[in-house]
Amino acid sequence: MKINYFFLANIFIAMIFSACGPDPCIGSTCGDNSSSSSSSILQSSSSVVQSSSSISQSSSSSVVQSSSSISQSSSSVVRSSSSISQSSSSVVRSSSSISQSSSSVVRSSSSISQSSSSISSSSGCTAANNNSTEYCSNGTMKEYGFVTYEGQTYKTVEIGKQIWMAENLNYNAPGSKCYNNQESNCYEYGKLYNFATAMEICPPSWHLPTDADWDKLYRYVDGTNGTGSPYSSSTAGKYLKAISGNSTDIYGFTALLGGTDDPGGNSCSVGSCGSWWVSSNGGNPYIASVRYMYSSGTNTYCDFAWRTSLFSVRCVKD
Repeated sequence: MKINYFFLANIFIAMIFSACGPDPCIGSTCGDNSSSSSSSILQSSSSVVQSSSSISQSSSSSVVQSSSSISQSSSSVVRSSSSISQSSSSVVRSSSSISQSSSSVVRSSSSISQSSSSISSSSGCTAANNNSTEYCSNGTMKEYGFVTYEGQTYKTVEIGKQIWMAENLNYNAPGSKCYNNQESNCYEYGKLYNFATAMEICPPSWHLPTDADWDKLYRYVDGTNGTGSPYSSSTAGKYLKAISGNSTDIYGFTALLGGTDDPGGNSCSVGSCGSWWVSSNGGNPYIASVRYMYSSGTNTYCDFAWRTSLFSVRCVKD
C-alpha cells in the first residue's frame, strides 16, 4: 500500500490553519487599519518629535532665555556688586576722609589744647609761678635776664623802662659782712655794705640807684604820677617785696629784707626790714640817702643814715 505523502502534507497544513484561525492582519481591512495605524503612529511620532522639538525649543529657549535672564541678573548683580564695591570704596574714602578729618580735629584739638596750656601758663600768673628762668610780671610770664659778676650770676628783671637786679648784691668786698655773720644769710639776702663800698661795687654798665631811679620805680608800680623827690609810696612795698602775707611781688623785683647793721642804733633783723643805699648824699660827708621797707605794711620809705652803716645793695642798669 503506497502512502501518499503529498496528500498527508496538505491535510496536515489544513489542520494547522483550522486550529490557529484566520490571521487578523490578513485581508484588506487589516491591511488598511495597519496602514492607517502606522500613519497615525507616524503622525503621532511626528507630533511627538515636533512636541519634543517644541519642548526642546521651548526648553532650550526658556533655558537660554532663563540663562540670559540669569546672565543679565548676574550682570546686574555684578553691576550691583560693582556699585556696592564703589559705594564701599566711597564709604572707605568717606571713612578715610572722616578719619583724616577726625585726625585734623584731634590735631586741631591738640593745637587748641597746647594753645590753652600756653595761655594758662602765661596769663593770670603770680609770683608763685616764678622759677629759675621765668618770672611773673603783672600777669605775664617773662624770662629773666642774667648778669654775671665776680663769679656769681644774678637774675635781672625789666620794670617799665628800667632793668633792675632781682637779687641783692652778694659781692665779697672789703668791709662787707653777712647779717649776724652767718653765711646762710649772705646766700639768701646778700651782703651788707657801707656807703663808700656800695658806690663802687655795681658791675660795669650798672650803677647804684639814685633817688630819681627809686622814685621812677615806685611810681611805675603804684600807678601814680609826680615829680616830688625823694618819693615815698604807700603801696609800692606790696608790689616789690618778695611774696609774703601782705605782698605780691607782681613785677619780679623780689625785695629781700636783709636786715641792717647801723652803728646809730637803728638796726633791724633779717626778714623784718630791708634797707638799700642810694647814691644821692645831699653833699653831706657823713650821711647818705637810704630806701627801706618793713615786713609789715605796704609802704616804702626814704631817709638818711650814717655812711658807716651796713645796708643792702641793688644795682640798676645804666
